[in-house]
Amino acid sequence: MDYNFNSIEKKWQQQWKDSQVYKVSNDSEKPKYYVLDMFPYPSGAGLHVGHPLGYIASDIYARYKRLKGFNVLHPMGYDAFGLPAEQYAIEHGVHPAVSTDKNIATFRQQLDNIGFCYDWSREVRTSDAPYYKWTQWIFLQLFKSWFNRKTQKAESIDKLVEIFEAEGNRHHPFPNEKYQVANFGLHVFNAADWKSFDEATRQHILMEYRLAYCGYGEVNWCEALGTVLANDEVVNGVSERGGHPVVKKKLRQWYLRITEYADRLLQGLQTVDFSEAMKEMQTNWIGKSSGAEIEFQIANHKANVVVYTTRPDTIMGVDFMVIAPEHELVRQITTEEQQKEVDEYIDYVNSRSERERMAEKRITGAFTGAYAVNPFDETKHIPIWISEYVLAGYGTGAIMAVPCGDERDYRFAQQFKIPVTNIIGEHFNGEDANATKDAVLSNSGFLNGVPMREAMELVINEIEKRGIGKRKVNYRMRDAAFSRQRYWGEPFPVKWINGVAYPLNESELPLTLPEVESYSPGPEGEGPLANIAEWTSQHLETNTMPGYAGSSWYFLRYMDPQNDQEFAGRKATDYWNQVDLYIGGTEHAVGHLLYSRLWTKALYDLGHIGFDEPFKRLVNQGMIQGSSRFVYRMQAIATKETTGEKVEFQLILSSNYATKLTDELNEADSDFKHHAAINKLVHEKLQDKEYIINFSPIVKLHVDVNIVDGFELDIEKFKQWRNGEYANAEFVLEDGKYICGAEVEKMSKSKFNTVNPDDLVAKYGADTFRMYEMFLGPVEMSKPWDTKGIEGVHRFLKKLWRLFYKEMNTGESVWQVITDTASDAEQKVLHRAIKKIEDDTERFSFNTGVSGFMILVNELTDLKCHKQEILESLLIMLAPYAPHIAEELWHTLGHTTSVIDAAYPKLEEKYLVETSKEYPVSINGKMRTTMVIALTAEQAEVEQLVLGNEVVQKWVEGKTPKKIIYIKNKMVNIVV
Repeated sequence: MDYNFNSIEKKWQQQWKDSQVYKVSNDSEKPKYYVLDMFPYPSGAGLHVGHPLGYIASDIYARYKRLKGFNVLHPMGYDAFGLPAEQYAIEHGVHPAVSTDKNIATFRQQLDNIGFCYDWSREVRTSDAPYYKWTQWIFLQLFKSWFNRKTQKAESIDKLVEIFEAEGNRHHPFPNEKYQVANFGLHVFNAADWKSFDEATRQHILMEYRLAYCGYGEVNWCEALGTVLANDEVVNGVSERGGHPVVKKKLRQWYLRITEYADRLLQGLQTVDFSEAMKEMQTNWIGKSSGAEIEFQIANHKANVVVYTTRPDTIMGVDFMVIAPEHELVRQITTEEQQKEVDEYIDYVNSRSERERMAEKRITGAFTGAYAVNPFDETKHIPIWISEYVLAGYGTGAIMAVPCGDERDYRFAQQFKIPVTNIIGEHFNGEDANATKDAVLSNSGFLNGVPMREAMELVINEIEKRGIGKRKVNYRMRDAAFSRQRYWGEPFPVKWINGVAYPLNESELPLTLPEVESYSPGPEGEGPLANIAEWTSQHLETNTMPGYAGSSWYFLRYMDPQNDQEFAGRKATDYWNQVDLYIGGTEHAVGHLLYSRLWTKALYDLGHIGFDEPFKRLVNQGMIQGSSRFVYRMQAIATKETTGEKVEFQLILSSNYATKLTDELNEADSDFKHHAAINKLVHEKLQDKEYIINFSPIVKLHVDVNIVDGFELDIEKFKQWRNGEYANAEFVLEDGKYICGAEVEKMSKSKFNTVNPDDLVAKYGADTFRMYEMFLGPVEMSKPWDTKGIEGVHRFLKKLWRLFYKEMNTGESVWQVITDTASDAEQKVLHRAIKKIEDDTERFSFNTGVSGFMILVNELTDLKCHKQEILESLLIMLAPYAPHIAEELWHTLGHTTSVIDAAYPKLEEKYLVETSKEYPVSINGKMRTTMVIALTAEQAEVEQLVLGNEVVQKWVEGKTPKKIIYIKNKMVNIVV
């Protein structure tokens, strides 16, 4: 029997499906282990070879843990809501549900082709109403909860009402102090105040405490497209699609109060097994800092401006202040003389996305004409500027600028010629800022001569004593925006009555998406649901939830996916508990991972689950990069001297030729008659020498890697590519071949460097594909894809096959496995491999694990080992990596149950103990042979063995050796 991988793999994939061999129970006496993949968004492009990297790694580990005796949960589903499906609907008139189902069918087929051990009975789709019913339910729990800072946990909003009725909010101040004063004109209310408030006021106040709350936020509004755009859809103030103007617009938005959980999120990082890089990313995103809020009175105004600073010790070095252009004070304090400049600058800022503002390297700003007074030196008036690098949502939306100690402040001062005060003496050279904390302060009034580190506490104590500020812990992280002005997302289970949001009853869930004929945005930037009369007549929320809503808790639904009474039963969540291993990309480092950690903590606080961190261990897979291929195009324009007639055509230059010409072909319309090969080709094409030929610069173009063999372009396929765009091109070749350029880039459809795994599975088999993806390098590392290398892994599996089947001269294959007892040499080879492959698998070093299998098969081949007890152990170890071939050969050995139900081979240490060594044997210092000698052998035994060796006898030529030198564990030398 030949190794017919196609029929073998299809056979076992069908049998696994029919027998539900990977279905897992919530009721087992085995220890549990939960392996989770970051589930995919089912795009129309399907999977390319980069996508399955993490899936294969998790599949290997899930199978391995099952072989080690665990009850393993390894589910899969689809993150099915989102903008791409809606955009496709707008452009093609296909309902998002239809395109999503079609894409999921493609993904499922591709995943099945690779042979994953998913329990498909637990599949979830975030866009299915039975699933998003519970997304809506969890939202309601967040809406009906608040974060009690005293107990540091979420609690029912009903308890907060009881507190307000008994004592007001004196001990539970508003989470957002700026908002409370602006909207209610109060900091604190008592029980009598609360009872006097009308229903609307009470609900507005409660909204300011809810974990899921509604407020107003700035969005990117494009009037021409009639829609809100994400930051990455805005480039230089215009829409990426169509180039239309984009302005800032305030719309009602839902938020999650993740900032209340900042400390819990930081503390939780100490309890999980994430990489240090991942912990650092999350820590930096949360951005906890300690400092002070300080009030600066504005000269000739009743208003003051509050700044947050981590360096209160530098307060006497403040030379100017910067407030966000959208800060509410700008309109109040801007002088008449500066109004025009400020208005023009605000218009400029409004055309910029937040991302562009933060990334801008140029120094821009406008002076308001107003001054703040230094609270410790009333004679020092500080100019107040606005600049795009300060954002209203960060801190207080205002900063005090100390140019001698901050590089950005220093460059701003230089740009606008603002005098710089030196408060750090010799630490400031007048040319660069120095953020030192080790200076002794000068030019600092009452702080003169005080070390900076001591001054921090002195200043904070003084501002609190004077009542002009307070000690403050701040966070860079902001509350998470939780609504989109789109159709294809979870509807909010909320009704608006007289401007107040009321939750639907839980019995009314799911609130399902209505059918629509148009996905056009609603009036004034609202979502498409605002166009549906039967929706708006019920006063339902017209925004929908963002894509990360369903993905924040999907790992919990996998535990109990058919439960129609609750999101997951407590018995199931107590059994499966945390995800033991989560594998996914670093692109979700601060989005999905933080939100899922927040949802888990809130559900834990409210008593719905028994753990407050979702993922015990996280492994971030690297990226399989594309190995792009390029062709080099140069367009030629030939003009006939006598008539002015023009002929245009394109030349496709082979890589080396293009490289040689690049320096000379850097300007359009240059005459390159001295390039003989090109001129010859052109004139042969024109059949006339009366042409003047001009060439454009060389342009490097991506070409589909699937029509390139290594680096050699298939010219005929290239001519047919892209609807024959290059059908009439002329090719300048190297030795009769067109050699492409190459570069490692991100694998993407736009770069034509994606490779479909289906094609490789059809050509080499799923087992080869799985092992090759792992063989490319460590899972955590990024590495380029090279299809050429897959041949070696395929040859390995064929060699493995030949341990079981012998090829006869007749072309037939004969089963050659025998039941003889294995020798010590065979056992040593096996148990060395057991140790290595088990260690490698536990460490996720799957690339070296594959190497271990290759070494094992080579050694067994050399030993001519075809013994069943050795080969059975080999198949069990191989099953996680190459499950199809392992299953086929396992059953051929006579087993009737799946290899996945076998027990992983136990390591026997005795076979790892070396009892002999291969020694080099030299005659007069020149090595002539090698011999295996027992490690316990003494001098006399060694002499007897070497003198009896035929090779030694040949070289000694009957002479009596003068001496035999034996150095234990090293060598033997015979002196004659």
